Amino acid sequence: MSTKVLITGATGDTGRAAVREAIAAGLEVRAMVRKIDARSQALAAQGAEVVAGDLLDVNSIRAALEGVDAAYFVYPVAPGLIAATVNFAQAAKEAGTRAVLNLSQRSADRDSTSDSSRDTFIAEQVFNWSGVPVIHLRPTYFLEWLLYPWQLPFLQQGVLRMPAGKGRHAPIAADDQGRAIAALLKNPERHIGTTINLSGPVEMDLQQMAAELSEALGREIVFQDLPVDEYTASLTAMGVPPYIVQHLGGAMHDYQNGHMAGVDSNVEQLTGRRSMTVGEFAKRHADQLNAH
Repeated sequence: MSTKVLITGATGDTGRAAVREAIAAGLEVRAMVRKIDARSQALAAQGAEVVAGDLLDVNSIRAALEGVDAAYFVYPVAPGLIAATVNFAQAAKEAGTRAVLNLSQRSADRDSTSDSSRDTFIAEQVFNWSGVPVIHLRPTYFLEWLLYPWQLPFLQQGVLRMPAGKGRHAPIAADDQGRAIAALLKNPERHIGTTINLSGPVEMDLQQMAAELSEALGREIVFQDLPVDEYTASLTAMGVPPYIVQHLGGAMHDYQNGHMAGVDSNVEQLTGRRSMTVGEFAKRHADQLNAH
């Protein structure tokens, strides 16, 4: 059982939730952030020890890992994942970290046309080669993407716009991932060396998702399918960073071919409570989703 843990990406979607849930679980939490600002100060106010560090700087990682039992590693969809993974594995080995929890992605695949999906697969292998005790988490698409700036304006106008075809997945909220991460950080031992999928409670296609959003928000949401190339061109026009656009292009091809399909009860098994549904998430964020 762990008592002190490091959570990287602590101001991000899963990081914030993991900090909150780990503190609630009685863990001593060190939260690693890129810079000290209002978001990191909010973590300190919750009781976390906040440290500034950079996953591309092995020495700052090594310092952050000093004295912790288990650590959560997460890297954004951005260039640099493999270098960050090598740094983290080396620092964790030097520090004698007893468990590293690696946030991977369901679409991790060496044959994907997404650079991020391929790099995520390689990052898993790097941790495995390193000999560091590791647990890989492979979440499906986050419910939070409904709130992202390239999705939210369309939803506010009643359109769920994705090049999904007949693909299916069981979307999961970051809050539920945070609960699972905290549970694993506290008691990682029996999960070392495993890969754990994280899903919401119901697998669905985007047509079904639009119907559930309609019911939850009290207005009609229509699913608009479109070609992947048209979708990525529109993201570029909206100013989405090129690396993310390239990833989404490849990942949506994978999605259409079933790579994100499947449902599991792993969150419930780890935490004793199931993950939230699309409708529950929509009601929680109705003010944003229904804004004009």
